[in-house]
Amino acid sequence: MKRSDKMNEKLGGNAMKKPMIGVLPLYDTDKKSYWMLPDYMNAIEGAGGIPLMLPLTTDIEIIATLANQFDGFLFTGGHDLNPELYHEHAEVTCGESCIERDMMESILLQKVIELDKPTFGICRGLQLFNVMLGGTLYQDIPTSLQLHGNKIVNHKQSPPYTDLVHDVHIEKNNILYDILQTDTIKVNSYHHQGIKMLSDKLTAVAVAEDGLVESVVMPNRSFVLAVQWHPEYSYKVDDYSQKLFAAFVNAAKSPRYTIHIEDITA
Repeated sequence: MKRSDKMNEKLGGNAMKKPMIGVLPLYDTDKKSYWMLPDYMNAIEGAGGIPLMLPLTTDIEIIATLANQFDGFLFTGGHDLNPELYHEHAEVTCGESCIERDMMESILLQKVIELDKPTFGICRGLQLFNVMLGGTLYQDIPTSLQLHGNKIVNHKQSPPYTDLVHDVHIEKNNILYDILQTDTIKVNSYHHQGIKMLSDKLTAVAVAEDGLVESVVMPNRSFVLAVQWHPEYSYKVDDYSQKLFAAFVNAAKSPRYTIHIEDITA
């Protein structure tokens, strides 16, 4: 056995190969500070990754450096997106937005897609992917969503958020189905916005019973996946949530750094 192999074995085998995951920060407007929910970090760490909260910055050079240095990126929940990003005026039911966060995440998302780095979006993350790639949102589901038949789905549950409150139906032949290996799961839910017009660069791979899109993938990338529910809250009690984080972290262990010229020049 080589000396380097012995050293690696003493340090725990794959311990030195844990991928570094950049986690997008949450922002507190009142305190003018950015912060993090520990469940995002714990879920990544539990899946074998090393989570690090990114700075909130709009400096393009810094964002480019972050995109190159990290192995994967988690786009977290939080503020509503500014409706101006999808060419609408804010309705009275639209929540507070964070301009700095919108700007940072739009720049970072473009760069990590160009680099084909594993990218996972949760709640706002799904909405961000859709808007930044040309889609639109319901600014407020209770007042905007046209229901399919008489189906009424609880999209904004009360605590505890570990409870699973509604079904999601999953299409076959996509990353999400490959990960979960089922066509129906029950999820938690805490959001008041959602996808209205889907970006033509994304594919909807899961929907709620009222027709709302619950998960999207970017089919021409190795791992760009987003879900509308909150697996970071339920990962301790739900096998499917654990599988999502495990698949994301595993993808980040050997990401493909392929730059797609058509997206850079588009």
